[in-house]
Amino acid sequence: MIRKLTYLLAGVVVGASTVMVATTGFPGPDAANAAGASTYRQLSIFGDIFERVRAQYVTKPDEQKLVESAINGMLASLDPHSSYLNAKDFSDMRVQTRGQFGGLGIEVTMEDELVKVVTPIDDTPASKAGVLAGDLISKIDGEEVRGMTLQDAVEKMRGPVNTPIVLTVVRKGADKPLDITIIRDIIKVSSVKSRVEDDDVGYLRITSFTEQTYDNLEQAIRKIRDEVGDDKLKGFVLDLRLNPGGLLDQAVSVSDSFLDRGEIVSTRGRNPNETRRYSARPGDLIGGKPLIVLINGGSASASEIVAGALQDHKRATVLGSRSFGKGSVQTIIPLGSNGALRLTTALYYTPSGTSIQAKGIEPDIQVAQPLPEELQGKVESRGESSLRGHITGQEEDSAGSGSAAYVPPEPKDDLQLQYALDLFHGIKMSKAFPPDPNAAVPN
Repeated sequence: MIRKLTYLLAGVVVGASTVMVATTGFPGPDAANAAGASTYRQLSIFGDIFERVRAQYVTKPDEQKLVESAINGMLASLDPHSSYLNAKDFSDMRVQTRGQFGGLGIEVTMEDELVKVVTPIDDTPASKAGVLAGDLISKIDGEEVRGMTLQDAVEKMRGPVNTPIVLTVVRKGADKPLDITIIRDIIKVSSVKSRVEDDDVGYLRITSFTEQTYDNLEQAIRKIRDEVGDDKLKGFVLDLRLNPGGLLDQAVSVSDSFLDRGEIVSTRGRNPNETRRYSARPGDLIGGKPLIVLINGGSASASEIVAGALQDHKRATVLGSRSFGKGSVQTIIPLGSNGALRLTTALYYTPSGTSIQAKGIEPDIQVAQPLPEELQGKVESRGESSLRGHITGQEEDSAGSGSAAYVPPEPKDDLQLQYALDLFHGIKMSKAFPPDPNAAVPN
C-alpha cells in the first residue's frame, strides 16, 4: 500500500482500523472467567525474568520500555490490530479521530533534511501569516530542523492554542531566510474533499472517518447540489480509495446518508449477547440520485462497511478493485494516565450477513488501475489476508484480500474515476449500473 509520508500538523496518519471507544473503565474478570492457578504461575515466571533482565542485563535497560514491549508482544500474538497505546500514542490517536487540533494549519513533509510545506490550509494561522506552499522550514523557534525527524519537527510545532511560534523559512526567490511568527489556533481538517466533474457529476472523496466526517459530507453534498442544480446533476461518485478506516459510528452515519431503511452493519463479539445491529433511518442526502462507490486495496475497515452496506442494498454500484479485507472492530479502552488498550472485540458483517474479514469487498465492476512505469515492481498488492497472525476469515479464500492501492494524482489518468464518469454519461454500459434495489438482499 502506498502511503505518502505526509503529516497534518498535530495530526497523525493511522493504519487501517475501525474503532469504538469504550464508555466504561477496564473490565475486571468475573468469577467464571478468572485466570487459573497455572496462569498465575506463568505470570510469576514473567516477574522473575523481568527482575533478571533489570538487574543483570549488560547495560541498564529502560524499565518502562521493557514493560510496554512485553504488553505489545502479548497483544501482537493475538492479531495485527490489537496493541497498547501509551499516554502519548493515545493522545495522538484522539487528536486524529477528532479531526481538529491546536496547531498552525500546514501540511508538511521532509525534503533535504528540512521540513517542506506541502500546502497551508485555507483560513488558518499559517495561511494568514503568509506561509506558502514550497517554503522550507529551517528553524523552529530558533532551533535547527536539520537532525530532527519529521515527527520531532511536528511535535515542536504543536502547542496550546493562542501561543506563538516563530518559523524560519527558506523561500525560493527570497534573498535571505524569513522569520514568520504564527499564533497557534484550533485547526479543523475536513476528511471530505469534493468537486464537480464534467459539470454534472458530484465527486466526494472521504480520506478517513473522524468525528467530523458526516458533517463534512453533508456540507459537501449541499454545496454540490446548490452549484449544479438537481435537474442537471446526474449523480455522485463516492471515492473511498486509500481510506484506511476510522470511527465505526461515522461509517454508520455515512452509510445512512444514502439509505432510507435496512440494516447497515452488525458487529458480533465473543458472546452472542454482544451482537449489535445498526440500521438506517429515513432520509437520503442526495435525493435518490445514482451513486458509484470507488474502492481499491487501500480501502479498509470503516470504508468497507460503507461500501458493503451500499452494495448489499443495491443503493450504489461498487467499482474498482478488491478492498483490503479488514473486518474486525477494535475497542479503545482507556487506562487512565497509563494510555489505552486497543483490543479486537468483534467482527463486523454486511447487511447480507457476510464477513469480509481477510476477503474484502468484491466490486460490482472490476476496473484495474495500471501502475506507472516508475512504480512497476515496487508496489505489492497487500490485504488483511497477507498480514501475519490475522484472524482467519469465514469467507477467506485462496485469492486473498486486497489489490493495488494506487490512485493517480491527475483525474485524467484515473481510469477508475473515468470509467465511473463514462457510466453516468452513457459512454459505457453495465448491467450493474444503475443497480436494481428490488434485487437487494432482504434484512
